Amino acid sequence: MNTTGKKMILLTAVLLFFLASFAQQKDAIVVAQDGSGNFETVQQAFDAIPENNSKPITIFVKEGIYKEKLYLDSEKSFVTLIGQDRFKTILTYNDHSGKTTSGGDTINTVTSCSFLIDGNNFTARNITFRNNAGLDAGQAVAVEVNGDKASFTNCRFIGDQDVLFTRNEHSREYYKDCYIEGTTDFIFGAATAWFEECRIHSKKNSHVTAASTPEDHPFGYVFYDCELTGDTGITNADLGRPWRPYASVTFMHCYIGQHIKAAGWSNWHHTDSYKTARFSEYEDGGPGANSKKRIFWSHQLTNEQAKEYTMENVLQGWVPPGSKCK
Repeated sequence: MNTTGKKMILLTAVLLFFLASFAQQKDAIVVAQDGSGNFETVQQAFDAIPENNSKPITIFVKEGIYKEKLYLDSEKSFVTLIGQDRFKTILTYNDHSGKTTSGGDTINTVTSCSFLIDGNNFTARNITFRNNAGLDAGQAVAVEVNGDKASFTNCRFIGDQDVLFTRNEHSREYYKDCYIEGTTDFIFGAATAWFEECRIHSKKNSHVTAASTPEDHPFGYVFYDCELTGDTGITNADLGRPWRPYASVTFMHCYIGQHIKAAGWSNWHHTDSYKTARFSEYEDGGPGANSKKRIFWSHQLTNEQAKEYTMENVLQGWVPPGSKCK
């Protein structure tokens, strides 16, 4: 058995033990569509959380496809959401930009999200977040994160355009062993985020990231030891384009598939954003990682520069639950 197979077996065993432990906790809230839990919907569980809570709250979600437009209020922090099976516990909705609500309002990118997280110290494990509006729907966010210190482990983010919206510039976010797929700008926003050992999958010849990092933020997105893959026939995708002038995106020790074009990166509608964008790579490998062919305004970090890209530095001292700062 190869190393990847052994790692997945170990990870599965650890997660099953972890899930069983939480499910047995007396204080855990259980959501089950068949009525065997405390609530039948995830939103009912969120609504039951007292405002301004300071006590950690665990919500265990049994297998099922939960079609809900979810909202976790900013007054409801320290919430841990755990799915029974990351492939079979699915939180989904299908709003998208341009769609009209029952009240007559027109949905935009911000309001299209299937799940809006405003609470701080949110944690999710072993669950799928999806927007299934469809390939031709335009912007259709699966998860929008506004709260600070958001952590996702062994989760899936499924959709097409604008899947994962790391919206808040004051938000710090951590993604470990996650699968994220999409078409255009499917990881985007102003937050500072560390992605570790994640698989990032492109379904179209388009842009993986669209960061809008503020000028005074030393780091934006850091992808560490991740794997970038693409659908069959995808040969001209890129690592990202700058949504705002000082966009910061770095890929370190990543495997970059052949679907990523030689230039590596793109500009935003031929603007001057490339002059200030902070796009860099360090010791990446794979057929799409030829540093000699990269666009002239991207950078290959030196060994000395790479030393600054630790999880502790990037996340400004925050140690995500279950992680070991590097």
